[in-house]
Amino acid sequence: MNRLIANRGLLQIFFALQLVVGTMFIFNYIVYKNSISGIYEKVTENNRMVIKNIIQSFDTSFASINNLMFNIHALPYEHIIDSEDKPEMEKVLDLQDSLAQMVSTMDFVEDAIITYDYKLAITPYGTSSMEALFDRKYMSDKYNSVFWNNFIRSEHDFTVFPAETYAELTNGHKKNLIMAVDSSNIRMSNKKLMVMINVNKLLNSIDLKAMIPGASLMVLDEKRNVILSTEKDLDLVEILNDVYFNRSSEASLTHENFEYNFYKSEYNGFIYINKLPYKFQNIHSVTSANQWIMYGAIVLAVILSVLLSIYLYRPVKNILKVLGGSNVKGNDFVKIQSGIIKIQRENESLKNQMGLVDSEIRRGVFLQTLDGYRHSREYEMQMQNHYAYLFQRRHFVMAAIYLQPKDEGEQPEMSVEDMTEMVESSIQESLDHVVVFHEEHLRFLMLIGMDHPSDRKKILKQYKSYICEVKETTFHSFKIWGCVSKCFESKISNCQEAYQDIQNGFLYRNVNMKEWVTDTEAIRFAPDIHFPLQKIEKLSNCLMTGKTEEALEIAAKVIEENVDLRIHYHQLLHIAQTIFFIVLKQVNFTDDSRQELFRLETDVIEQLHRAYSHQEIRKVLIEGLRRVVAMQSYDSKSKMNPAFISQYIELHYMENLYLDHMAEVLGTSSKYFSNYFKKTFGVNYVEYLNNVRLSHAREYLKNTELSIAEIGEKTGYTNSSTFTTTFKKYCGVSPSEYRKKTGN
Repeated sequence: MNRLIANRGLLQIFFALQLVVGTMFIFNYIVYKNSISGIYEKVTENNRMVIKNIIQSFDTSFASINNLMFNIHALPYEHIIDSEDKPEMEKVLDLQDSLAQMVSTMDFVEDAIITYDYKLAITPYGTSSMEALFDRKYMSDKYNSVFWNNFIRSEHDFTVFPAETYAELTNGHKKNLIMAVDSSNIRMSNKKLMVMINVNKLLNSIDLKAMIPGASLMVLDEKRNVILSTEKDLDLVEILNDVYFNRSSEASLTHENFEYNFYKSEYNGFIYINKLPYKFQNIHSVTSANQWIMYGAIVLAVILSVLLSIYLYRPVKNILKVLGGSNVKGNDFVKIQSGIIKIQRENESLKNQMGLVDSEIRRGVFLQTLDGYRHSREYEMQMQNHYAYLFQRRHFVMAAIYLQPKDEGEQPEMSVEDMTEMVESSIQESLDHVVVFHEEHLRFLMLIGMDHPSDRKKILKQYKSYICEVKETTFHSFKIWGCVSKCFESKISNCQEAYQDIQNGFLYRNVNMKEWVTDTEAIRFAPDIHFPLQKIEKLSNCLMTGKTEEALEIAAKVIEENVDLRIHYHQLLHIAQTIFFIVLKQVNFTDDSRQELFRLETDVIEQLHRAYSHQEIRKVLIEGLRRVVAMQSYDSKSKMNPAFISQYIELHYMENLYLDHMAEVLGTSSKYFSNYFKKTFGVNYVEYLNNVRLSHAREYLKNTELSIAEIGEKTGYTNSSTFTTTFKKYCGVSPSEYRKKTGN
C-alpha cells in the first residue's frame, strides 16, 4: 500500500478526482442557492427549444403538403372532359395511379382530391362525385359538399381549415381531419386540389411528449383562426387581444396561474401558443430535498474518489503497456498523451486509406450500374446508399472524356488515381455538381447534375469550352475527345441508358466533323455507305499481281469517298476491316507463318479501333495492306501460285481460257487446278473469269462507244447473246441498260 501511495501516478489520479469533487461542490451550491428559480428558468428555456423544434416539424409537414400540391399540379392533363362532356377514363386512371404513388409517401395525409368540373372527384382510392365524397364518406356537422363546392369556386388563398371530426356514413367511423385547399389566385394548372390531413398521425410524427407535463399547444393560422389544439375548451379571446405580433419577435404573458408563450412561424405566418404552468408546487419540499442531495453527493464523491484512485491505478498502467510506454520513466499521463497522439496519426493514415477504399466502392457501384444486368434487392439497397453522392440534382447528363497519348506507345507518367483527380478538379472549375469516375484505360465518365432539362444546352456549351481549354493546357500531350448524353431523370436505373448513349455517341459520330465534343442529341443516321465491289475485287487482284501502289491508291480512294458521304465512325471502321479481311483471305500462308498472320490481324484490328479520325483509319489500313503484301509466302517464279494465275487471267481474259487450257499452261490436271483455284481464291474458276471479263466490260460500256457485240468479243465471249445473258446474271441489268444508267 505504501508503494502505491508513493507512486506519482496514483497521487495524480487522487488529486484530479478531488478537483472534480471541488467543482461539483461549487456547482451544487450554486444550484442550491438558485434551486427553484434556476430550475424553472432552465426548464422553461428547454421547453422553448422543444417548442421551436415542434414548430419546425409543423413547418416541415406543411411544406410537404405544399410540395405535394406542386407535384400534383405538375401531373399531365389540363382537361379530362371530352367533347361529349364525359370524363376520359384513361386519363382519370392515370391521374389516380400517380396520385396514389405521391400520397403513399406521406403517412399523415389521409386523402387527396383533384377536381376539374367541381363534380367529379379523383382520389388515390378511386373516383366519385363531390356530393358523395363529402356527404357520405367525409360527413361533418360544419362542412358539407355544398360548402366545399362554393368555396373552391370562389377566389381564395391557400387555406387550412380547423381540425374537424369527419364520419363515414356506411360504418360510422370517425376521424379528426384538417382540410388544406390550394389557392385559386395563383394557379399552376386547371386542377383544383384538396388535401385531408389526419390529425392523430400528424401529432404522432411530432414529438409532443418532450413538452413540460401539463403544458398544451395550440396552432392558429395567420388570421388567428384556431386550426389545432391539444387542449379542449380553451378560450383565447382575451389573451389574443393583448398580444401584438411581428415577424422578428416572440411574445409571452401571464394569465391567472399559467404562462402563455407565443411564436410566429417564419414559413407560413402561423401562430403557435404554448400554455404551461407558471409556478411549481411543493417548493419547500423541493428545496429541502435539494439540500440533502447536495450534502450526500459531496460525501459520496469523496469516498468514490478514494476508491477510484486505487482501482484506476492498474488500468492506467495497462493503458501505458498497450501504448508501449510502460518501461519509460516520466509522468504517466504525459506518456498516455504521447501514445494517443501516435494513435491519432495512425488513425489519420487509416482514414485516408478508408477514403480511397470508399472512393473505389463508389466507383464499383457506379460501374456496375452500367452493366445492364439485374441485381439482388440487397445490392440495389446498397446502391441507394450512394444516391446522394451520384445525383446531386433532379436531372443529370453523363459525359465522357477519352484520352490517347499523341505519341504511339507512350504511357502517361501519372497514375490513374492522379489523372482522375486532375480531371475532377479541372472540370469542377468549369461546371458545378460533377462527380468523376475512371472507366478503363484513359477513359473517364462523369455525372453532371442539373435542376431542369433546359439547362443541358448551357452545360453542353460549358463542357465544349472546357475540352478546348484542357486540350491546350492540362492534356496538351494527349488526343482528347468528349461526348455528352441526353438528359435523364436522376435515377440509378437511368445510368445504363445514359452510358449506352455515350457509347453510341462514339460509334455514330461523323468521321468528317472537326469538333472534339459529340452531342448525342445532334447525331443523325447516315445510311449511304460506299463499298464498290468491283474496286475491292480490283484492289485484291492488284495486290496479288504485285501492283501494290495501285491497290493502296484504290483503298485510300474508297475511304475518302465514304468520308465525303459523312458516314458514321463505326461504318467507316467496318469498311476498313472488311477491306483488310478480303485482302487477308487471299494470303497463301504456311503453317510456320500462321502465328505471324494472327499477330498481324490482331494488331491491325486493335489499331483500327484505337483510331479516332478518318485519317488515322486510312493510315492504319494502308500500313496493314503493306504488311499483308510483305507476308506473301509463295514462290513468284513458280506458275502454281495465285499471283501468276491472276496475272495470267488478267492478261488473257479476252481469249478462250477453258479449264483445260489453264491446266495445260500450269502443267497440271484440270481436276487438280479446279480444286486448287477454289481453295486459293474462294470461288470457282468460271465465276472468277466472268468477274474479270465483266469488270473490263463495264469499263468499255462506260468509257467507249463500242457496240454490245464488239464489247462481248473484246472480253472473251463468243457471241453477244452469251455476253448479254452472263452480264445480266452477274450485274442484275442488261449491258444496254447499264450503259444508259451510267450515262445518266
